[in-house]
Amino acid sequence: MHVEVKVPEFRVPQAQNQLEPANRRDRNPADTGSGGRSEGHSPVRRFLLARGNSAFTDMGFHWLMVLCALSIFGIVALIVWELLKGSDLAWANFHFGFFYKSYTDTYSGQTSYWDPVNGQFSAVPFVYGTLVSSFLALLIAVPLAIGVAIFLTEMCPRALRAPLAFLTELLAAIPSIVYGLWAVFELVPLLRVDVNPLLTRYLGWSGLFSDDNPTGLGFVAAAVILAIMILPIISSLTREVMTAVPHSQREAVLALGATRWEMIRMGVLRNARIGIVGGIILGLGRALGETMAVTMVIGNTPEIHKSLLSNGTSMASVLANEFAEAVSDLHRSALIEIGLALFIVTIIVNALAQLLVWAVTRGAPSQAH
Repeated sequence: MHVEVKVPEFRVPQAQNQLEPANRRDRNPADTGSGGRSEGHSPVRRFLLARGNSAFTDMGFHWLMVLCALSIFGIVALIVWELLKGSDLAWANFHFGFFYKSYTDTYSGQTSYWDPVNGQFSAVPFVYGTLVSSFLALLIAVPLAIGVAIFLTEMCPRALRAPLAFLTELLAAIPSIVYGLWAVFELVPLLRVDVNPLLTRYLGWSGLFSDDNPTGLGFVAAAVILAIMILPIISSLTREVMTAVPHSQREAVLALGATRWEMIRMGVLRNARIGIVGGIILGLGRALGETMAVTMVIGNTPEIHKSLLSNGTSMASVLANEFAEAVSDLHRSALIEIGLALFIVTIIVNALAQLLVWAVTRGAPSQAH
């Protein structure tokens, strides 16, 4: 059975059919610019076409960025080379014993670590003092910094938020020598008269506060001044990270019936913990390398004591005190090796910090659990 299917016809109006040839005739190559570039392009398009081939410029920019990245490795390599070159004499005399060996004084029979006259050098008290003062400063500064950040982000009235944040960040701009002078004239007398006797009376049984140092100097004074110096760094970074947490996260936790503290703990701090750890790492780096303020209040005694109220020293402070007055080449080489030890301690602390970040995030730092 044959069925005919009729297809409808579409007719183009004569005026439109005549217009197309006219348009094609208008597009004459003579009306275009050199190289067939149409004058009807936008100004941006004409500018890009006029620039020509930018492959050479892109290649130059690429290699410039590569050199900038490689310069970081070059700077670190130069630092390591100079430290190794300057400490070769001490390394040849002491080897690894420089970091754990102790000596006995022939006259008093007491343990000695640093004796430039007799050529006996050991970095043990300096490494000990640096680590004790830095971690004690973190123990003081971290809760206070996180508390300041929580208050400014979640509880502070809007009118007071900007002034308090400005004053907190202003602490980071004060030079370390000013902190040292304030500590010598205000903090140390306060510790000597009021704080240290109370610590000795109530916590002396632990052995950590058993030495009633009459000068007021020591690890506690150094830790307090370091805590004040690293507080704005940790607080500012914590506040920025907490601000970046979406408000929907807070609202979701509150909608489930949580209190304000539960909302802050589960909805804000839990999602901001990676940034908080990063701020603590930066604060620890500042505490490890601080020189002048610590030198003025730590006591500068190359000894190891269990009591936190006793005098001590640090790697940065011994470099500031003795490098310009080194009595021999071996003395100077030992000081440079202490600088190398400070460099190594910094690397180890950063490695442990990365391990801590991995432990907190369970190997997934880009995910917020």
